[in-house]
Amino acid sequence: MSVLPTFRRLPAFNTAWLLACAVQAAAPDPSPVEEVQGARDLDARLTVPVTINGGGPYHFVVDTGSERTVISRELAERLTLAPARPVTLLSIAGIKEVQTAMVSELRLTPGRSQLSDLEAPVLPELHLGAAGILGTDSLQTKKVILDFRNMRMSISDASTGGHVATDEIVVTARRRLGQLILVDADVDGQKINVIIDTGAAVSLGNPKLRERLSRRGRLGIFTPISITSVTGIETAAEYTTARHVRIGGVTMNDLPIAFANPSIFHRLGLDEKPALLLGMDALRAFDRVSIDFANRSVRFLMRGDAQMTTWPRLATTGGKRAG
Repeated sequence: MSVLPTFRRLPAFNTAWLLACAVQAAAPDPSPVEEVQGARDLDARLTVPVTINGGGPYHFVVDTGSERTVISRELAERLTLAPARPVTLLSIAGIKEVQTAMVSELRLTPGRSQLSDLEAPVLPELHLGAAGILGTDSLQTKKVILDFRNMRMSISDASTGGHVATDEIVVTARRRLGQLILVDADVDGQKINVIIDTGAAVSLGNPKLRERLSRRGRLGIFTPISITSVTGIETAAEYTTARHVRIGGVTMNDLPIAFANPSIFHRLGLDEKPALLLGMDALRAFDRVSIDFANRSVRFLMRGDAQMTTWPRLATTGGKRAG
């Protein structure tokens, strides 16, 4: 079993969930692999360039915790995108009706993967932290490899084979509402459900997980914090550390977790089960994370060196941007 060193993170959280409104994806291209060079945003999430209706590129956050692709209000206005029907957005702060814009074509650049006739929710760039969010609606038939060391995102059809590193750890998952849920996981012996969320800057636990761990005295000191959702609404949370988090053959020690009560867990049917959204604070400790939506598996490649970045401790209880 591989063990990752101690973590220390600043709190922030970003995820967006959208109810209803189907999106039609373009037919897959026969080219097997498309590689997209990415960059880091202010919250150390992975962003990739996309074109919209042939214009761009614009940098979108890759968010495996978001059901839908979202565009910033500023970009929608700049491109004079036609308004579409309002939709209901479910974020960490709850449910809110938001406007959408019609995007005829959104394409990863360079490459051929695209969304067509997309009704994209429109939110302020201040809360998104980027020009938009690339959600799982564009990734359901794909295998996505997030290379954090080189800040590169590669996409291929899920059926395409590829080299499997000997030190790569594979964890199988269940699929629910487009999300992959890892069940071979626990926190200090307490079994949990884990969702990989590349749009979240910090990992988020649900109340049931907190209840079980607190009852056994397995959590550190709680610090109250305020988290701002992608809709701009603040919600209260409490920040602490979990001693040992195991996912498959990987163990993370002293992992920071923010506990809150968002509706996201209820939507996934996990409100009565201990669950964790695993954010970028944990994921960027790996060299590479491969998420195969169609074949329901996640692969973790350990870092090739022992040197780990030192992260600052929590120093304030003020509001934190969540997207």
